[in-house]
Amino acid sequence: MAGYLEKIEELAGQARQQIARAVSLEQLEQWRLNLLGRKGQVTAILHDLGQVSPGERPLVGKQANELKNEIGRLLEERRAALEKEQLERAAARSAIDVTLPGLRPWTGSIHPLNRTLSRVNEVLYSMGFSLAEGPEIEDEFHNFDALNTPADHPARDEHDTFFLEGGLLLRSHTSPVQIRHMQANPPPVRIIAPGRVFRRDTPDATHSPIFHQVEGLYVDENVTFGDLKYTLEQFALRLFGPDTTLRFRPSFFPFTEPSAEVDCSCIFCKRKGCRICKGSGWLEILGCGMVDPSVFEAVGYDPERWTGFAFGMGIDRICLLVHSIDDIRLFLESDTGFLSQF
Repeated sequence: MAGYLEKIEELAGQARQQIARAVSLEQLEQWRLNLLGRKGQVTAILHDLGQVSPGERPLVGKQANELKNEIGRLLEERRAALEKEQLERAAARSAIDVTLPGLRPWTGSIHPLNRTLSRVNEVLYSMGFSLAEGPEIEDEFHNFDALNTPADHPARDEHDTFFLEGGLLLRSHTSPVQIRHMQANPPPVRIIAPGRVFRRDTPDATHSPIFHQVEGLYVDENVTFGDLKYTLEQFALRLFGPDTTLRFRPSFFPFTEPSAEVDCSCIFCKRKGCRICKGSGWLEILGCGMVDPSVFEAVGYDPERWTGFAFGMGIDRICLLVHSIDDIRLFLESDTGFLSQF
């Protein structure tokens, strides 16, 4: 029996030293396996109790179990101390240096489309126009019929317009707002109609099935094409700067006659020719024209008394030009790296 007790006492001294000297959780785990593992030294003593005489076995067993319990307690205490030291070292490495300048987190910014839309609206408000709004889900009368768009017009095909059930559709332009406003209000009228519009375009760098427009309408007695030109010239000067000039090119729209496409002198190269204007010195920005008398008839205005003009522009396109952005899809991707530039 004396041999077993001496072995237990010697092992207890070694275990205390080994556990106290452990400098990492990995090393401590290795000592645990050497002492209490399935093939550990304390486990071996407990397995050998069968070789001890029956009279001596209780004392040897008691000493071995007390050693096992003491080693378990020492292991837990050392583990807790090592974990605390580990946390303290990690905290020291990540400590905040209060003498360093702070990093201001990005808290968001106004979307470039909203910036452009707000600026366009601000200019037109200053010219006497007021805001009008309408639904994004429209019927064919307001979106096509009242705007003098015949049944066989390509814009009414399913490959160009999002049709819904019950004769409804997603509006393909904001012109229906003009129709609804004229139906509800007698002339004179001077409004702008900003909003989202929808067309069946395959998304790419310059096309999107969802984009934004602002349309303007002015109806009164004796309104002429000269009034339209002056209004758009003043708009361009206020939006793009005092060196801006416009060019009007004949065009066709079902709801205006005569109609024109309007080009703006390139705001980047001042008509010298650059990559943005493809060397032409001009940028196409909007379409316009005198309101067709059939539109007035559709809303109950007397075309013999009232005349007017309308114009429409794509906010996305203007935003692309102003900020030299080369991909319209960036507006809808919610990329904070892109949005943080504005």
